[in-house]
Order: sequence, then structure tokens, then C-alpha cells
Amino acid sequence: MEVSRIRALRGPNLWSRNTGIEAIVACTDAECSIDRLPQFEAQLRKRFPQLGLLRPEGHLEDVSLAHTLAHVALSLQAHAGCPVTFCRTQATVEPGIYQVVFEYSEEAVGRLALELAEQLCLAAMNDQAFDLPEALARLREMDEDLRLGPSTGSIVNAAVARGIPYRRLTQGSMVQFGWGSRQRRIQAAETDLTSAISESIAQDKDLTKMLLDAAGVPVPLGRTVDSVEDAWAAAQALQGPVVVKPRDGSQGRGVAVNIETREQIEAAYAAAEAISDDVIVERYIPGHDFRMLVVGDTLVAAARRDPPQVSGDGTSTIRELVAKVNTDPLRGDGHATTLTKIRIDDIALGVLAKQGHTADSVPAAGERVVLRNNANLSTGGSATDVTDEVHPELAARVVTAARMIGLDLCGVDVVAETVHQPLEEQRGGIVEINAAPGLRMHLNPSFGKGRAVGEAIIANMYKEGEDGRIPVVAVAGTNGKTTTVRLTAHILGQDGKTVGMTNSDGVYIGDRRVDTGDCSGPRSARSVLLHPDVDAAVLETARGGILREGLAFDRCDVAIVTNIGMGDHLGLGYISTVEDLAVVKRVIVQYVSAKGTAVLNAADPIVAEMALACPGSVTYFAQDKNHPRMITHRAQGLRVVYRDGESIIAAQGADEHAIALSAIPLTRNGSIPFQVENAMASIAAAWALGVDWSQIERGLGSFVNDAASAPGRFNVFDYRGATVIADYGHNPDAMIALIQAVDAMPAKRRVALISGAGDRRDEDIRRQTELLGEAFDDVLLYQDQCQRGRADGEVIALLREGLRNAGRTTYSDEIDGEFVAIDAALARLAPGDLCLILVDQVEEALAHIAQRITESGGRA
Repeated sequence: MEVSRIRALRGPNLWSRNTGIEAIVACTDAECSIDRLPQFEAQLRKRFPQLGLLRPEGHLEDVSLAHTLAHVALSLQAHAGCPVTFCRTQATVEPGIYQVVFEYSEEAVGRLALELAEQLCLAAMNDQAFDLPEALARLREMDEDLRLGPSTGSIVNAAVARGIPYRRLTQGSMVQFGWGSRQRRIQAAETDLTSAISESIAQDKDLTKMLLDAAGVPVPLGRTVDSVEDAWAAAQALQGPVVVKPRDGSQGRGVAVNIETREQIEAAYAAAEAISDDVIVERYIPGHDFRMLVVGDTLVAAARRDPPQVSGDGTSTIRELVAKVNTDPLRGDGHATTLTKIRIDDIALGVLAKQGHTADSVPAAGERVVLRNNANLSTGGSATDVTDEVHPELAARVVTAARMIGLDLCGVDVVAETVHQPLEEQRGGIVEINAAPGLRMHLNPSFGKGRAVGEAIIANMYKEGEDGRIPVVAVAGTNGKTTTVRLTAHILGQDGKTVGMTNSDGVYIGDRRVDTGDCSGPRSARSVLLHPDVDAAVLETARGGILREGLAFDRCDVAIVTNIGMGDHLGLGYISTVEDLAVVKRVIVQYVSAKGTAVLNAADPIVAEMALACPGSVTYFAQDKNHPRMITHRAQGLRVVYRDGESIIAAQGADEHAIALSAIPLTRNGSIPFQVENAMASIAAAWALGVDWSQIERGLGSFVNDAASAPGRFNVFDYRGATVIADYGHNPDAMIALIQAVDAMPAKRRVALISGAGDRRDEDIRRQTELLGEAFDDVLLYQDQCQRGRADGEVIALLREGLRNAGRTTYSDEIDGEFVAIDAALARLAPGDLCLILVDQVEEALAHIAQRITESGGRA
């Protein structure tokens, strides 16, 4: 068994909407069925007893080692606590070669699971040892390190429930919700509404108390001190137990409460000074420690926090009692679990000493032993929900405190005997305000019910009905994608909105290109959805990106599939037939939103059938309004777009809207059929998004299809009285469309210049020149830079074979170099001729053509 081409599918993909690890697995003949591997399954189960069924009920086909590998990788994750359920194995056209995919919740965990699954399968085959507990521990530890903590996770889960898309920006807790201009961001329990000034105030406990006191909120008396002597003086002035704490600490670190003696003050000062240069001494308020969570202007949760403690049994030491409590699976070392393990450190030892104990003392049965004076969950404390018990006036004081500091989301620490009375009636007070508060105690309190704090935070970030989404149009197909993307984006931008666009020429934000090259994959699409200025996105979605990584979005508003035809790039990535290719292109249709629309070419039967996979509505387009599928669709009251004479008609039932082809420069008065189809697809997409017809017509009329706005997409030039057309067509379907277009253009003599990309099948390369040989008088062949794995001269030899039985071509030549070939083609032209140049290096070739036109005295 050999595992290769391991990919992480980070979005909806060919297999499912789940993230997944995909790999190619090569098996020997015996490994194509584990029944041919003596004792393998028994040995595997001996090492992994929890492994489920490898053969689902009713499954009669052989179970390959590849399938077993995927199933083991999934099961290892599941038994390590990862929420994964999906895996699949697909045999390829090559014997013994399989594609396997299994779900992951964290990419690195999924990759490690595949590595461990391979080791486990090999151990079973070779009867070698495999340490399953250690493997599961590695997976579990990595998952705990990488997955979102409970605070961030609760907010993300609330967003997902609202249909708001999200993306982790770091391996930590920085998360973006929404897309483009509707995006928002959080870091743990801190939002982009949280100002740096408010956070700074909250960190300064002295300043916080001053502001709260000015607002009439009860706070404990106290002041900042700068030495042990000053701390002792402050404590004496307060005439009672005090609290010593760092001025800008957090999570209860360095806080000592209810202390009176000079020795205690000295020890507490040292602990606080280790956290902050400034130390506060304030009056100790007796009572319970309460944490109140304020979101916006509402108190959404409250919990009583109890310090970490154990109860004596008369036989166990305190150290042993703590160890027993820490075995609770809800307790962990960090913030990923509901509770934190109790620590016996210097602070704990000091608290025990005040009670007359050491860590090795044996407390009496039923004796309550406290290990911390503060009740933070981060130090091992517990929490009891009291939200429903909070007195309205106490709640009002807490909200006032949050607003005084200016925090949109904050934890307010209250010390009081009870939450049933106002603070003033019980001499309680607010002792601290916390930015980025922990949410664990409210989500999963030790006692009482959890509160929907994540939902409250999302509701404060997004109004009811908002989902953070911008309109997203995805475009796929064999030909016409880039022009359709450009035209659709141009239409959507007519009302002043900023449209982000990806295509095979680059990434565009409005009119500005921010990246170059083929940007039709998910990485480029994600960059558009991340951009804060983008109000709508139109994304060319190529097959390669879908296969390599999946989609960049969870769903789109409009999916356009221009055509499939004879296909392109067949034979690559185990996509061998047009049916295989259609399955890949169909992915964008499968992930149209329930309220979205698929815009499909009714004249292409494979594309038209994609309607069955669309969760939303379907708009068909075709040149022929009498196509049976168009007639049936319209009769059902559904939308169609078609050509009727010199107009494009958008119709639904009896309602029609006509747009004259003469008003769409792209189509050259309707003489270029494939551009008419591109225009129809763009019209259907804008219609689906509810764009006003006047805006659609304005966009169609102002779209210029020249070398600057749509490079390599039927760019027309005049060269010494001859017509020169530059296009990036590179497959048989493109040749047919181009020939159909140029046939409508008058010419004395027709010249074509072509090369071929080496990653096409032999028959596809030959077919291009077979078609050109029937339509052009002269065909010049050139060798370009796109050999793509082919030997030198191999591509041009295939092109030559295609011309062997040409019915029209009487002259051909073979030239090395694209620019030399362009010059040779231009040199053959006389006034009235037509030359089709099929460019490879699009921008460079267009610049070369423009230069030659300028040198000839014309205007490029």
C-alpha cells in the first residue's frame, strides 16, 4: 500500500460539504480485498478493538485496504473525541488505485490520523506492535490544543446556528464572521466593538474604581501603594481585613483576600508585585464572589463562584483529595474544558497554612478545606448559575458599570452576601471589571443551567435577520467563464457597490487588480471574501481548485454553469469523461442556498441535468427559445432567458423583458453567438439577485470587451486594414465557438495561429487543428511555453497531425516562439484578411500585438 497526493479539502467539495483529508492509495492485487490478506482483519481488530464495521450491512463488494485505511483514520479521530462521521473510498480507472476521503474537524489532527492509520494497518499486516492508547492520546492532545476553546466555540456555534459564515484567522481564537463589508471579528470573548481605551481602563483597577464611584456604583475603598510599608499603612487606615491585588492583573493572579497581619500583607504584596509594578490595597468586602456577564446593555448571565476546595474523609491527605477531584473528566489543564484542575502551589500552601494545614494533612471527615481565597475558574474554582435570582437594581448597577467603562462585552465581579438585594442594602460592591471575560462558568456551570451567552453576543453583533453575507456568484464551465464573471461583476457594480472578482487573469477589488495570474481557485476567492470593502463577489470557480481544496464558501446565491460540451483537461486528476467533469462543475450548484438560483445552459444536456442537484431555483438560458427544456420550464412559471431575433428576452410566465442585442456591445449586434450566451448568463444572474433592469441594461451597454477590460477574450484589432482577433481559446469547444463567430465576419482570406497546452489529451490537441483546418486558409503552428510535461516538439506534432486531412487549409508552417509566430502571422495579412491568434501568454502577447499595430501607424 502506498499513500500519495494528500490534500486537505477545506470547504464543500466533490465528496461532501464536510472538511476532509483526501489521498490517493495504491494497493497490490491482494490488497484490493482484505479477504485475501490472511488474518489481517483479526490482527487489526486485536490492535484496535473499538473499530466499527468495515462492511456496512448489505455491502457485498470487496473491502480494499484503501477503504480500511480511511475507515481507521476516521475511527481513530472519533475515539479521540473528534466529531467526525464521514468517509468514502472510490476506485479510479486505474486498477488498484483508489481515492479515499475522510472527515476532519482540525486539519492537523486529520493528517496525523492518516499517518497513524497507515502505521496501524501496516502493524496489523506485519503482526507488529501498535500502541493504541498513545496514538489516541496524541490525537486528543493535538485536538485540544487546536480546537476552539469553550468561550470562542460558543460564539461560533451561535453564529453557525444563525447561518453566519465564519473563518478562523489564526490557530488561536481570532475568528471572522461574515464576508466582505459585512464581516465582524472576535478574539475569544472580545469583539471588534471593544475599544482599546475601554480595555485599558478595565485593566487599570484604580481608574476603574474611580469611574464607577463617579457613576454612583458601590466599590470598595482603597488605593495604589508602592511598597510593603505603604501597603501596611493602607491596610491599617482601612481598619479591617483587606484585599491586595495587582493593578492590572487578570484571572485572579496575584490576588490575596481577607488578610490582616503584616506577615500576610508582605507575602501578598510580593505576589501582586510579581504581576504588576503597581499594587492596590482595598477594603475586604465579606460575602460571595459573583461574576455578572453584560452584553451590550443587558445582563445576560450571572454565576456565584466558589473557591477550589475539597471535603475531608478522615483518611486521605489534602494532596490525595485534590488528585481525586482532578480525575473529573470535566477538569483539564487549560481553558478547553468546563473546569480547571486544582493546583497545589505556593499560593495554595499559604491558604492551607492559614487553616492550620499542609498539603499532607488529613482533614476530618466532612471538613471543608479551601485552597484559594479567590474563586476564579482558572484556579480550579466552581460556579453556580444565579441568573434568574439577580435583583433588578443590582442588575442595573452592573450594566451601568459596564457602560461607564465603555465595554460592549464584559465580566463584572461583584462581592455581596446575596444577589437577591441591591448592593447598597448589603454593603456589597463591584470589585473588578474584566474585558474578554471567560464564558465557561455561564455555558456549563457546575450547578444550575447553562446560559445562551454565545447567542447573546452574536445578537449584539448582528441585528435580527442579518447573516453577515454578501451576494456571492460562482461561475463554472468549460468556456466563457472569465467573460461571464467580468460582465456580471460589471453589472453589479453599476450602483456604486464594490465588487470583488476572481478569474483566470487575477483578483480584482472594484477596478483595482490586487493579484495576477490564474486566480480561479479557493485561495483567491477567500481573499475577496476577507476584504472589508467588498459588497458583492463574483468568483470564477475552476475544476482544479474544487479538486484541490473544495470551495471557499459554504453556499452561494447564484451558481452559473456556462457549458460542459466536450470538456477540457480530461484525463487529469482521475477526471476522465465529461460525466466526471460535470460532477466536479456541479459542486457549485449543489451549494446554492435554498433561496438562491442556479443559472444553467439548457442547450447543454449535461449542464441542464444539474438542476436536479440545486437546493434553490433554476433559471435556464439558451439561444433557442423553442428548446423543449426551455418551453417546459417557462410553462411551469419559472425563469428563462433566450434570444429572440435581435433581442435577449428574460421571461417568467407571461412577463417578458427585452434587451436589444445592439445595446450589448459584447455581442457585436448579436453576431458572436458565444458572447450572446455569456450575456444571457450574466443577465440571469443579475436578475436572480434582484438587480434593477435599468442597472442591468446600463451595465450591458457600458461593458467594453477590449484587451484592457477582458484580455484574451475575443479582442478585436485593426491591422493595416485586416481584422485581428486575439483569444485564449484552448480546447475543441472553444474552437467551434470561435469558428462560428468569425464565420459571421467578412474576410478575403482567413489565417489562424495556434499552439496547444500539453496537459490536454492527444485527441483534444489534434481535434483543435482538425476544426481549424476546415475553416481557415492558412494555419500557423507554434510551440509555446505550455509543454506541461510533454517532450519538446510533441505538442506541435499532434497539431500537425490534426491538419493532415484539412479540407480548407492550403498553407501551414511551424514556428518556435509565440512572439515570432505572431509576427509571422501579421506579415501574411493584406487588407480585408482576418487573422485569429490563439494566445498563450495572454498579457504579453496582447502587448506585442498592440506594439506591432502602433508601429504600423494604427491605434491599438
